[in-house]
Formats: sequence, structure tokens, C-alpha cells
Amino acid sequence: MTEAYLNEMQTSFVWEEDPEEERQDRIRYERRQQKRLERQRREKRQRMLAGLTFFGLLGVIILLRVLVVKSDGRVEKENVLPARETVAADQPDRAETVKIAEDVPTEADTSETEEMTARIGEEAGEPEIEETQSEETAIEEENTIYRFAETEDTVAIDSADVISTHAILVDESTDRIIAVKGARERIMPASMTKVLTVLVAAEQIPEEKLDDTFTMTLEITDYAYVNDCSSVGFLDGEEVPIRDLFYGTAMHSGGDAALGLAYYVAGSQEAFVEMMNQKLDELGIADSTHFTNCVGLYDEAHYSTAYDLAVIMKAALQNDLCREVMSKHIYTTKPTAQHPEGIEISNWFLRKIEDKDTGGEVLCAKTGYVVQSKNCAVSYEMSAGKTPYICVTAGSTSSWRCIYDHVEIYNRYIPTK
Repeated sequence: MTEAYLNEMQTSFVWEEDPEEERQDRIRYERRQQKRLERQRREKRQRMLAGLTFFGLLGVIILLRVLVVKSDGRVEKENVLPARETVAADQPDRAETVKIAEDVPTEADTSETEEMTARIGEEAGEPEIEETQSEETAIEEENTIYRFAETEDTVAIDSADVISTHAILVDESTDRIIAVKGARERIMPASMTKVLTVLVAAEQIPEEKLDDTFTMTLEITDYAYVNDCSSVGFLDGEEVPIRDLFYGTAMHSGGDAALGLAYYVAGSQEAFVEMMNQKLDELGIADSTHFTNCVGLYDEAHYSTAYDLAVIMKAALQNDLCREVMSKHIYTTKPTAQHPEGIEISNWFLRKIEDKDTGGEVLCAKTGYVVQSKNCAVSYEMSAGKTPYICVTAGSTSSWRCIYDHVEIYNRYIPTK
């Protein structure tokens, strides 16, 4: 195939523009543009009309309501005027007033009247005293809202698969005790103490202060190190957001975070612990629970019961911030100069139990461990039937065994409906 032939073939495929066809294409394009603009203007007019109609109807409704209110006011005024005239007509003139003053009872008459009133009060059962007693009862009930009751359906936790020596399962919606095992016996609460720590702090710190910072001190970091506490890892001089102290306390059980909350709220751990014990008194459990520190370290005077810890957990669940920090699985603290990428912390109880079949979903939890209490935990589950339950255990042999105790209790003892 010659080069001349190829050039001829290429030349034959050159596109030749027709001026008339180009003009027709331009006319068609302009018509389409015009139609599109007309359609847009029409849609705009329709939207404006719809808006005017809406505001017109709204104005009519407001006008009618104003008229109705004014009409009611005139009717009320008309009713009040005759009433005032009647009252004025019933008022005694000055002569009658003098006569009434002359008829004022003497001291002897007053004494007889008081005696008669007393007799009537006795015959009527002295309602004023009853009312006072009712008010006192209401105040007492307000301070001891969280009372759990055993019923004829309450059972003993006797499953061989529950290793924990103390346990309680409560229907949180009705405050009925479903199952128990040494629930009223004294235990060492370990880091379950921190449920009350975050509750007391949350009640003292308004939401707008959560992004404030607290500067960690050597006193706090040394306390956590010397007492072998769990620690988030905050360092001396680190400026930590208050929000991160809550997450660090609830999720990682950080002694440094818990002490940070205590110092921020009360200035010292001792003053904060006083606030914690005051809260126990408000909850009505001060006779059986007493704390000496906000971390959960062992102390003979630091004790509680499984029942009382369920009460504390119920109170904490009513607080949105407490519920939030105890339900988080993974959290990363805000970057600081000492930790530019933040610190990733976890609630290992929730992460380990989330793939276990408990007949529902465990939403919140706080664990603990000291030698005297062994492994313990408090958790909150929403059952498949949407009934909330609180479970507290203590005296298990390992962290995994503690989790399986909760799984067994939820599965075996939650009533089937």
C-alpha cells in the first residue's frame, strides 16, 4: 500500500463542517436554554407562592388566636366587675365595724375556743400532725430513693458456674432483687469505688467546665505509683482536660485520673472523700458502706456490700455523664505536650463481654481488684426484652472468671417472659 494511497484515505476522513447545520444546532441550543430558564423561573414562582401561602395561613392562625385570647379577657373582666360590686356591697359600714369590734371575744372566751379546737383536733385525728409526718416521710424517701426489695420470686445464686462469693442481680426498672448471694455481707469494693468517685465529681462539675484543664502534680503521680494503682499514664505538669479525667477514671480505672478529679473538685483527696461519704448518707447506705479514699485502695475502714454497690450504680446511671463514661469501649485522650497523640484507653470488661451471649447487651461496667476482694465488677445490662438489670459480683478468681460470672448470672437468673 503506497504512501500516496494512505494520505488519500486519511484525507477522506477529515470532518467537513456544514455552516447551515452549525446554525441549526446553535438555534436548537438557544431554544433549550430558553426553555430551561423559563422552567427555572416557573419553579421559583411556585416556591414563592407556596411560601406566601404558608406565611399567610400562619398569620391567620395567629390573628385568630389573639382574637380568642382578647375575647376570653373581656369575658373574664365582665365576670370580675359584678363580683367586685358584690364584695363592696357585702362590706360593713363603719357602724357595723364598730359593733364587730365590740363583739371581739374576751380572753376567757378565747381560752374556751382553743380548748374546743384542741378537742376537735383530737376527734379528727390531728390532720396537721399527719401532714407534717407525711412531709418528713417524703424527705426521707427522697434521700433513700434506691431501695431494692426481695420478693417471693427472689432466688439464691447457687450455680456452680458462679465462682464469685458475693453477688446480686437487680431489676433496675422495678428495684426488685432477682437473685442474691451474700449481698448484704461486707466486702472490699476495690476500684468499684470509682463509680461513686465519678458520680460525686459529675454532680459538682457543670458540663461547660469539662473542657477546662487540670495540671497533674508530682504528688498525684507519686501516689498512684507508690500504691501500685492502675494509671492512665498522665505525667507531672501535664494539663489534662477534665473530660479525660472522667474517662480515665471510669474506663482505665486510673488512680491518677481519679485523684485529679478529687483535687479539681475539692482541693484534696480527704475533702473529696468527705463528699463521697455525704453522698452515701443521701443514698441511705452510710451504715453499711464507708470510704477512706477515692481510688479503692484497701483499708479496714473502706468497705461496702454488693447490695450497696448496686445502689451506687443505680444512682450513677441516672447521671448522663457517668452513664456515658462507663459505657465507652475505647477512648483516646486529647493531645498534650507530653502525649502529642493522646493516650488510648479501654474498658476491657465491656470489650471482653461484648461477644458473649448474655441474653441482652451489657451497656456499662466498672471492675476492681485488690487481694482482699479478689476480682469484682458491677455491670448494667439491657435484656432482649428491654428490661434493665444491675449485677454486682465480688470474690472471683480472675478477671476472665469474673466476666463469666456475670454472663452466667444474666443467662440463668433473668426471668424468661
